[in-house]
Amino acid sequence: MPYVLTVDQIASRIQPDVVEEAIASLAAIDTVLDFSRTVGDEFQGVLTDPLSVVTAILELMRMANWHIGLGIGPVETPLPPDTREARGTAFVAARSAVELAKNDPTHVRVIAGPPAEQLGRDAEVVLHLLATLREKRSEAGWDAVDLMNTGATMAEAAETLDVSRQAVGQRLQAAHWSIEKDSIPVIGRLLDRAEGVSTGRISP
Repeated sequence: MPYVLTVDQIASRIQPDVVEEAIASLAAIDTVLDFSRTVGDEFQGVLTDPLSVVTAILELMRMANWHIGLGIGPVETPLPPDTREARGTAFVAARSAVELAKNDPTHVRVIAGPPAEQLGRDAEVVLHLLATLREKRSEAGWDAVDLMNTGATMAEAAETLDVSRQAVGQRLQAAHWSIEKDSIPVIGRLLDRAEGVSTGRISP
């Protein structure tokens, strides 16, 4: 069953509203219920694929404008057409998670329904580590990472950036790209297990 992402803008009272901009940036993410504004400067989406969840969270983390709460657990089906009308443990957990994220240095919290609480916490810890790693990444590092994430080769990235292949390699190493690349499927597997245990699809 779905994962619920509830997202709230940081310092919205003193910053321009960028909810629609954020929703547009997530348009390519596979969802069950599309990301949409719920109230004020908050929006929510419902997803079923754990790697899509990770992609969405990482995109939001990079924007640095958001408190991000992920709720994992059963939901009432059939899902309504509007996320504001949906009900279930995952929605309650997402609400609790986004409130906790407001007091978290990384602005990301994950809550899984029972009996998968620790599995949700495990995924959260890895996300926190990744957030800490990414916040120290330079603009040059991001340029190299973004190119590699499109499937470019080292040679193609070097040509685009007008630097040597060695320089690209150094930028990727400083950006800890290989660690991030290896961490993403790990987080996906943790989320998948948390969802399976919380919904009874997998035995604890």
